[in-house]
Amino acid sequence: MRRVVITGAGTINALGEGVAATKAAMAEGRSGIGPLSFQDVERLSIRIGGQIHGYDASSRFTSAQLAQYDPFTQYALISGAEAMAQAGLETAPDPARWGCIVGSAGGGHTTANNAYRAVFADQKARVHPLTVPKLMSNAAPSHLSIRYGLQGPSFAVATACASSNHAIGLAFQMVRSGMAEGMLAGGSEAMLNFGGLKAWEGLRVMSPDGCRPFSADRNGMVQGEGAGVFVIETLESAEARGAQPLAEIAGFAMNSDASDIVMPSLDGASAAITGALSDAGMAPDEVGYINAHGTGTAANDRIETGAIRAALGKAADQVAVSSTKALHGHCIGGTGAVELIACLMALGDGVIAPTANYATPDPDCDLDYVPNTARKSQVGAALSNAFAFGGLNAVLALRAI
Repeated sequence: MRRVVITGAGTINALGEGVAATKAAMAEGRSGIGPLSFQDVERLSIRIGGQIHGYDASSRFTSAQLAQYDPFTQYALISGAEAMAQAGLETAPDPARWGCIVGSAGGGHTTANNAYRAVFADQKARVHPLTVPKLMSNAAPSHLSIRYGLQGPSFAVATACASSNHAIGLAFQMVRSGMAEGMLAGGSEAMLNFGGLKAWEGLRVMSPDGCRPFSADRNGMVQGEGAGVFVIETLESAEARGAQPLAEIAGFAMNSDASDIVMPSLDGASAAITGALSDAGMAPDEVGYINAHGTGTAANDRIETGAIRAALGKAADQVAVSSTKALHGHCIGGTGAVELIACLMALGDGVIAPTANYATPDPDCDLDYVPNTARKSQVGAALSNAFAFGGLNAVLALRAI
């Protein structure tokens, strides 16, 4: 099996645009969650989120492009541009052997929301002729493929909150197996609009006042938006190009709880963690950091804690665990990609992002959650957990390089 590395990373999210700005906010424990601002927000009960404020699409894209690009596609293109630049690439080195996978739970949700508003609320007789290609979930990987000449496997993944990890994990497997020489992979989401939040309110899992993962006073998740995209290629090709790897993707595992559409399973989550360790040939005591799924809901945090303990055994007492969702919000299909930045920071910079807003220990959540303040620590291996609605689990295992 070929060794696979990340040579470029890009992001835009509520913490800032770019990897450097995102890392700085994570290291400072500075949250991007605040009051939401969009049409009809006053009709919502939940009015906070990890929104990208001050974003001007018209200054970045032409009117012809904006007719094709939903915000989730825009975020993916912005992130992809940063990742490709860092990797030292303008186009695919071998177009037929490079592809793109992007995860998104909602796809062009903003476009759909606006189209429904136009037809039902404003009584318009028609919508924009490019509405369908703009809202389809594969719009982001398709436009990334067009921009960079990626003629290999390119498609979208929709597995709710695990979409990014599935996309990155599948890209990793394709490169490792030789199906592709390189891939762009990540996730993007833009569901912060009236229709999106109103639907989430119905689930009664949203917090009105803040995300507090693993803290006994937690009362729900806070939604965010944004994207993360990464250049993934073989170590051999990176070295041949003189590219500097950011980290090695060592293993990946995915499974299904096959038990409940919304309630997570300790056994399923634990099996996914164990599978990623096995795929990477990584011992539990090698893991220095876990970026937890950590949504801030009572059930998720308790079950994830138990799953980590079941998978790592005694080594669970020595590992640093944090959820960065308290900083950037739960970006749903894009969240694993944004959170992978925290793993790269731990592996490359020796800084572990904190679990913000941690106030009160919970007897059912008894790991080291790096409360409130970032920690300097040399980390050689890390895990990124994603446990999604539908019982779909995806865990990435990474090593410093």
